[in-house]
Amino acid sequence: MKRFLILILFPIIIISQQKYQVPNWAREAVWYQIFPERFRNGDPTNDPTIETLKNSWPHDEQKNWKISPWTSDWYKLQDWESNPKGFYYHAQLRRYGGDLQGIIDKLDYLKELGITAIYLNPIFESPSLHKYDATMYHHVDNNFGPDPEGDKKIWNSEDPSNSETWKWTSADKLFLKLINECHKRKMKIIIDGVFNHCGMTFWAFEDVKKNGATSKFANWFTIKKYDDPKTEKNEFEYDGWYGIRELPELKEVDGTLAKPIRDHLQKIIQRWMDPNSDGNPEDGIDGWRLDVAEMVPFGFWREFRKWTRDINPNSYLVGEVWWEDWKINKMFNPSAWLQGDVFDAVMHYRLTDPILNYFNNEKNKITAEKFVEEISKIYTQLPADVLQVQLNTLESHDTDRLSSIVVNPDRWFDHEASVSQKKDYLVRKPNSEEIKKQKLIILFQIICIGAPTLYYGTEVGMWGGDDPDERKPMVWSDLKYENEISHPHNIKREVDEVSVNQELFDYYKKLISIRKNNLSLNLGSFEFIFYDNLKDLMVIERKLNNEVIIIAINNSTEKQYISLMLEKYNSLNGWKNLFIGEKIKSENQKLNIELEGKNFLILRKM
Repeated sequence: MKRFLILILFPIIIISQQKYQVPNWAREAVWYQIFPERFRNGDPTNDPTIETLKNSWPHDEQKNWKISPWTSDWYKLQDWESNPKGFYYHAQLRRYGGDLQGIIDKLDYLKELGITAIYLNPIFESPSLHKYDATMYHHVDNNFGPDPEGDKKIWNSEDPSNSETWKWTSADKLFLKLINECHKRKMKIIIDGVFNHCGMTFWAFEDVKKNGATSKFANWFTIKKYDDPKTEKNEFEYDGWYGIRELPELKEVDGTLAKPIRDHLQKIIQRWMDPNSDGNPEDGIDGWRLDVAEMVPFGFWREFRKWTRDINPNSYLVGEVWWEDWKINKMFNPSAWLQGDVFDAVMHYRLTDPILNYFNNEKNKITAEKFVEEISKIYTQLPADVLQVQLNTLESHDTDRLSSIVVNPDRWFDHEASVSQKKDYLVRKPNSEEIKKQKLIILFQIICIGAPTLYYGTEVGMWGGDDPDERKPMVWSDLKYENEISHPHNIKREVDEVSVNQELFDYYKKLISIRKNNLSLNLGSFEFIFYDNLKDLMVIERKLNNEVIIIAINNSTEKQYISLMLEKYNSLNGWKNLFIGEKIKSENQKLNIELEGKNFLILRKM
């Protein structure tokens, strides 16, 4: 005889009402993050050449370099990659040819998945694969557009310090087309703004290197020592991000950035948010993701917010704020960034931590009660509308991928996150039991408060450790990939077939559709109405007006039985299982549920 656990429904979290002005569209967004160089090669004629590597790390002259095959075994060294220097040296030199045309070509794919907003990693001209070391902010990288050589000629005809001389390159125009194609599909698009630092090839920094203290851009940077041309040694010293020479920091003055920098950046914002300068922002980007935001003064971000909102009142700002000290600094106030005067959102890594500790960890797993406590703490620190627009990020270009996280549990998120950091980090893809864990993590991301954010390829099962392994070329169904058999430390591994996981894609697509078609999952209240530590069960209610959705989650590996007492809902018409579409009858306002291990149920009151 089946034994049912009787649940008495009681509220644990009730979210406060709206307080700050956030863009309404962002409250219902489903985000997709794209690392442009690795998403899709839509135009092989614009692929990077050996000359484009100049001034990028590791700065060695390359003589036998070639574009990397999109479908090759990730860790396998190509003919031009000399073995003694190893995989992690060569990985930074690799280019695969992803470009803007590739993104345009796959917008309908993203639309089918259910994506409503896109976040692009940096697209501005830069010598690196990641583009966080900008050469200029006013032009898209020429290898992302159709005419790299023609774009160079346009650059050379301009004065980068004088916006009146700026023209539109072929890459710029293609990006404007991408914006238009997104908007035609009712999709928003934001781009990475890297304004804490630039690159060694940044036009103003080049002038300082050439002219020293006499450069009119000398006060853009913190120069510790100028080069003495009378000596052979290069004495030039300056502040770089975390001391990295490739990333000179922009100078801070009186709680903001130096005024000439601010004046330049205001023109950059205008250029990309209102390209026609006609007061209509529909042809421009819809906002910004702001890199290493906690290292840039609040004063600048407050001014930045005013600039962007003046152009587009519905624009969206999200900061990269890791909150690495949230566990050890009890005085830290995470809501300081989200008071309505700086950002609308942050990349919500803070939410990721308890999710992984509960659903993924094994030895260090937290209880259901502890999970409820930690989620409740996060949810009670911010008002409803602010919570709803947070970028709920489980993985990104800065972390190991979710499919590898479930293979390597019991770690502090983003620590020892690759085989380059930890030799016994497993580089294989997840097995069937690990995918069950992964699916529950995805489920909670989709049904909880905040905007679910997919990192490119997560929907087809891509795996990989931290940088650079999470930046593999996207897996597409129309391409045939080599099996992964290589290992960077020459350790024997399982052979992994690289192909689209269609079942996982369909799972994401279904959950996203459920979220989009039930407004309570976007804007509704959130309550943990039951949890049980011993059975590892929890039940969540999302509610908006008369729409009620109940999510039951069995995080244990054993079959569990639950009996829900539903008198408060007056659900005389029964309930609908949203995932499979069947109607479920309740008896005497009681609903008996049988849940297999690592499984769930999403019910909507009919």
